[in-house]
This record gives sequence, structure tokens and C-alpha cells, in this order.
Amino acid sequence: MKWLGRRQSDNVEDRRGVSGGKVALGGGVIGIIILLLNVFGGETGQTVGSALEQLQGGQQQTEAAAPLSKEDEEMGNFVRVILADNEDIWSKIFEEHGMTYKKPKLVLFRGSVQTACGGASSASGPFYCPGDQKVYMDLGFFEELKTKFGAKGGDFAIAYVIAHEIGHHVQTLLGTSAKMRQAQQGKSETEANKLSVALELQADFYAGVWTHYNQKNLDTDDIDEALSAANAVGDDAIQSKMSDQVVPDSFTHGSSEQRMYWFKKGFKTGDIEQGTTFEEIR
Repeated sequence: MKWLGRRQSDNVEDRRGVSGGKVALGGGVIGIIILLLNVFGGETGQTVGSALEQLQGGQQQTEAAAPLSKEDEEMGNFVRVILADNEDIWSKIFEEHGMTYKKPKLVLFRGSVQTACGGASSASGPFYCPGDQKVYMDLGFFEELKTKFGAKGGDFAIAYVIAHEIGHHVQTLLGTSAKMRQAQQGKSETEANKLSVALELQADFYAGVWTHYNQKNLDTDDIDEALSAANAVGDDAIQSKMSDQVVPDSFTHGSSEQRMYWFKKGFKTGDIEQGTTFEEIR
């Protein structure tokens, strides 16, 4: 992605030089399940939970503070540019729809972090907390995305994940997330999971919409990098990696095919009105 020399957001809190204390080993995509289990109240099946315990092994380590390397600094600058792009594009989209976009903050951390949604470790992967309207990221997640889950990697894989989490912020501002959680009340686990899938796929769609309006800054391979990341974090891909058993009724984020489809639809249309995942995911 073409990002050098462009505007950087001042809404990034870089806590990577702060000691994280005791944190659980494990991370990346595995941990996304943990975080959503804590925040949204149970989105994964027994099979995934058992595999998670085996992979993490119940171990802990102490995360000590460490100075940022030149590579760390560069990655932080990249994240600031991506957040700035999201601010600019979503502010414009909201204005066109007669609304005001409230800019979220993005927190970079290592090891563990405290949020309005509770404490989280690196095992939580990137996540959005509606309680404080902040995105939290340990950038070590992206190495695991490549090494453990076979994603292509590249800078636009990071951009896609950030845009997905900002998509959850958009859903919070629009009231979609609150309506979804309300709709989950009294539903069976399977039906509640379907609503969660619709929410996640809509966030993928919004990531595609953001990409649509950012095409002037894309490199040739960027869309492939985003689709490779979307494919790697599909529920079926994660479950097959973790337990060799795919349980569709326990899906909370959507299959690899669904995640790629909705990102591509957002990228193609650039129209937020086309993010009709709640009508189409039954």
C-alpha cells in the first residue's frame, strides 16, 4: 500500500513500551474467540473451546517492557496512516448521509491491556471495545496469521483487519451492534450465532467499502492480501486448523467464503446501503 509521507492520525495510543505483566500464551486468530466470548456473551462452540485449551496449555509468561525497534516505529506509523484513511473516508460517508462520524482511538499494546470491556491479552487478537469505542491491537497477531493460519500477509492484511474493526465502530455509531445484542436475547445458541455472523460479515463489508474509496493508495497485490486474510479467519478455516472438525452451527464470524464475498461486495459497490447481511444471513 502507498502510505509513506501521508497523513497520520493522532488518535493512536501506543502502549507497546509498557510492561504487560502476566499474560496467557497463545494468540492471534485463536484469541479472537476468547475476546468475543467475554464481550458478547458466548459465541463459540464446545469443539472450538476444547481445541483452544489444548493449544494454549494453560501456560503464562511475564511480558516485560521493551524499547521499540525501528521496525516497531515504522509499523506504528503505518497504523496511524491507515487509521487516518478510515477517519477521512468514514467522515465523508457519514456527512453524505446527514450524520457526524465520531473518530475512535486505536490502542497498540503488547502482552495484555485493560479496556472498558475488561482485561485482554495478546491472545484476544485485534478487537473493538464498544464500551470505550477503541480498537485494540497487538501487532504480533499478523505474524501468527501467516505462520499458523496460512494467510499471505503483507501490509494490506493489516489494513483490512483495522478496517474490519473500524466497521464495528461504525455499527456502534449506527446502533446496529446494540440492536443485534438485543435480538440475541432469548434466542437459541444457534440463532444467536447467526446474528453474530451477520454482524461480523457486515464489518467485512464495511472494510470493503473503505477499500473502495481508498483505491488511489492501493498496490497491485493489496486486494489479494485482504482476501487471503479474510479466508484465513473464516470460522471453517479456524475450526479445521484447531480441531479438524467444522461445526457450522457454532460459526460466529462466517465462513471463509462468506467473509471474502462480503468484503468484495463492499469493495465493488462502495455503498453502505448494500451491507444487508442481517437480511441475507439466515
